[in-house]
Amino acid sequence: MSFPYYTGTAKNRAENPAKLPGSRRQRQTDPAGYKPDAGLVDAANVALLLGQPLLLTGEPGTGKTQFAHSLAWELGFGDPLIYETKSTSGARDLFYSYDTLRRFHAAQLKEGSADSLAYLTWHALGTAILQSQPKSAIERWLYKDFNHTGPRRSVVLIDEIDKAPRDFPNDLLNEVENLYFRVPEIGNDPIKANEDLRPILVLTSNSEKSLPEAFLRRCVYYNIPFPDPLKFPGRLAEIVVERTGSFENSDSPLLADALNLFTKLREPGSGLRKKPATAELIGWLIALREVGATADQPLNQNDGNAALRTLSVLVKSADDQETAKKIVENWVK
Repeated sequence: MSFPYYTGTAKNRAENPAKLPGSRRQRQTDPAGYKPDAGLVDAANVALLLGQPLLLTGEPGTGKTQFAHSLAWELGFGDPLIYETKSTSGARDLFYSYDTLRRFHAAQLKEGSADSLAYLTWHALGTAILQSQPKSAIERWLYKDFNHTGPRRSVVLIDEIDKAPRDFPNDLLNEVENLYFRVPEIGNDPIKANEDLRPILVLTSNSEKSLPEAFLRRCVYYNIPFPDPLKFPGRLAEIVVERTGSFENSDSPLLADALNLFTKLREPGSGLRKKPATAELIGWLIALREVGATADQPLNQNDGNAALRTLSVLVKSADDQETAKKIVENWVK
């Protein structure tokens, strides 16, 4: 089934379920295709050298989260263990959760397991610390179905740490530095990471709120810059070619025009409240090709409406869409 997939005409109802194109997400998130800038490579190596967490900031869509996947893939540590921070997150949640209420009911009703481990769930950093140790050293904390594949090193991604309450990073100071924790529901003995296989921590922040200075002192920091074509010539085109699979190389007239228009939409004087990001650019270029824009022709020599028909990928508010439409129309002319 070719584009357009949906026509809005009920009389054309398909006799059988329509076959839509497969997801492009796999190529866009393939860690082998991640393109870090030189500064990020240096910061990552400093963090690995010092054994400190790497804290990444930058605009949404600049690849903060995907970096952890790239790091884990290149170093051969498997998929990263991920903790997605929430506004209700507490320090303990990074390591484990314990269903106290279910355990209480089981004790009161004499039903369910009497084993406290049955009410324990391990989370990203707790799992990584357990996996760093031989099974024999931590067996007392492992519930029946825990898949222990250690001893090995893991990459742990703590995503959007700035979403958590203010006390969250402060409560983690010693645990993050020394990589240990306790489970009072099971016993008070500390569970500590194997020093030779310490988990690698990657933290991301959208800078929605500042992080405590004591926490920052324990991290290596890097702000991933937007790959502005004027500041980093060729870099944005290189990322797009790798991630979209829609262009043979970066010399495409369509790609050059699309990047020019994208840059214009991001200009401080554009009037847009939310600037489109790299991830949205990739989706837009895939959509442009699918609606019929050819790579060897400039954008304004393709279907003149192609940019407007696919603008919903780039611009995400009603006011910004009206502003963006005027910019695109003037640019195409």
